[in-house]
Amino acid sequence: MSTGQMPLVQHFQELRSRLFRIALSIGALSLVGWFQYDRVINLLAKPICNLDSSLKTRAGHCGVLYINGVLGPIDLKFKVSLLIGLVLASPIWIYQIWAFVAPALSKREKFRSLLFAGFAIPFFSLGIFIGYLVFPVAVKGLLGFTPSPISNLVRFDDYLGFVSKILIVFGFAFELPIFLLALNLIGVLKGRSILKPWRYSIFGILLFSAIFTPTGDPFTMLFLALPLIFLYFAAGFISLLIDARRKSNISID
Repeated sequence: MSTGQMPLVQHFQELRSRLFRIALSIGALSLVGWFQYDRVINLLAKPICNLDSSLKTRAGHCGVLYINGVLGPIDLKFKVSLLIGLVLASPIWIYQIWAFVAPALSKREKFRSLLFAGFAIPFFSLGIFIGYLVFPVAVKGLLGFTPSPISNLVRFDDYLGFVSKILIVFGFAFELPIFLLALNLIGVLKGRSILKPWRYSIFGILLFSAIFTPTGDPFTMLFLALPLIFLYFAAGFISLLIDARRKSNISID
């Protein structure tokens, strides 16, 4: 303790405290999803079935989407509420992750990592937003392969899992440039080291997009890969500027 190090038991206590706050924030903000459930369901279902018009023309039934079982409706409501809570609580759990790592950093590194946390939140939100714009295109494209004489019945649980994967993958994927810049700011990675293996990096981004996009179609993969490639190069060039400024400050000193 005299050297500023934290015992292992205290690390676990700190981790437990942070996880409890994350769980509490997600649970509390899931209440927003609980009360906004109908509105969110209408937004999610729109690429397949417009529930508002279906309510007026077909007595409240949508012939494509369905919920299975007696417990299906309440189970779906819990899942949708939890998904909304996870997205809305992203500023809190990103900050809690930073706060758990921060004690091991110097004062300068703490300030720089705080910048990382500050930028990570809007970039995660940007990824979620782009994922939301992409998933209707992916749904319509995939359902277009259904043969015309056959009806495609979609269980809403499966559909929600599909939407959740797209949103979460896009959200975390857009953290790539922030992660690279954070490593550069704390002096672990230089701009030249980021950009030098650019061919392998592009291949890695394409591979990541192919593996983790739940649709498997090339269009959704490109919708994820192209912004990531742009952000990768942007992070690399910004890191070069940071390195140049750091070098000039050292020369002046």
